[in-house]
Amino acid sequence: MQINVNTDRTIENHQGLDEHVETVLRAAIGRFEDYLTGVEVHLTNENREKHADGGNGCTLEARVRGYQPVVVREHADDLRQSIKNASAKLARALDSTLGRLQDKDRHGHAAPAVDALADKHLTDS
Repeated sequence: MQINVNTDRTIENHQGLDEHVETVLRAAIGRFEDYLTGVEVHLTNENREKHADGGNGCTLEARVRGYQPVVVREHADDLRQSIKNASAKLARALDSTLGRLQDKDRHGHAAPAVDALADKHLTDS
């Protein structure tokens, strides 16, 4: 799974930030790695000049193999906190999305088995 970190001009992107993002993301969504091709990370500080609360934003876009991307956004006072919160939110969103897809697959596979049982029952009668 490839992780790309993008920052706006208000955030200094450095190796330590990239490593922090990757560590937090892999801890939160590592179990979904087989389903993902990559994650785009967008970090912003919308209120840098104003020093207002909640100005640090983190948007995560997880690219799920064969499906639409899953996108979450989070804002916090601290950039690291917004990354942590967004990662947890993405884990919940992927859990929900991939759970629904797996349920659909299970139901899709169950139908032929049910049809086969019904056919067997009709021929036995």
